Amino acid sequence: MQIKKHLFLILISISSVQLNAQYHKSDTIYKKYFIGSTFAMLGNLFPNEKPDFAQFNIGYRLTEKDAISLELKTWKYYKPLGLPYGPSFNAPEEKFPGYIHEKGFAVAYQRFLWKGLYTGVHVMSAWQSFVNTNDKKIDNGFQVFNTYRLGYHFKLFGDRFFIQPSIAITHRPYHTAMPDSFRQLDHKYSKFFFGEPGLHFGYNF
Repeated sequence: MQIKKHLFLILISISSVQLNAQYHKSDTIYKKYFIGSTFAMLGNLFPNEKPDFAQFNIGYRLTEKDAISLELKTWKYYKPLGLPYGPSFNAPEEKFPGYIHEKGFAVAYQRFLWKGLYTGVHVMSAWQSFVNTNDKKIDNGFQVFNTYRLGYHFKLFGDRFFIQPSIAITHRPYHTAMPDSFRQLDHKYSKFFFGEPGLHFGYNF
């Protein structure tokens, strides 16, 4: 909840920035390349169940409305990714007997629809380590993790920087077999998660 409050305050602070965020090659400030990351890394500041989240993006604008990017990611999670919002979301009995550590890369495509409004599809290949409560790795795995995103692109400081608040559906279309203690919890829930917030930022060059 604290992270959500921080994200809300950031969104309020950018409410007055330039809204016409679609790119035009005729603009003198038009830049084809960008790098960035996500404010989800703020979760690393909280000591309980630290996600050790890190992400780096590098992208290229194919046209005025289309962009592709490569995302390098690593993180830990302690409960099933399909666990929905509600009373059970932070319930101790829904947590894994340990955690899953993932690292991998995603290919993302963005399409601008109107001004700064965009949709995006991220397809991630993720290599997994299953770690028990004694911090010992007990198995390896692999999964494909997709994100379907709707967001808005705000230009900052003369379009040198940008920020992208968004909402997403995540989907796991494929994963290898899990250790049984993890599988019993994970299989209780959908392979989809609805309503994941996002807040990405970047630098154009």
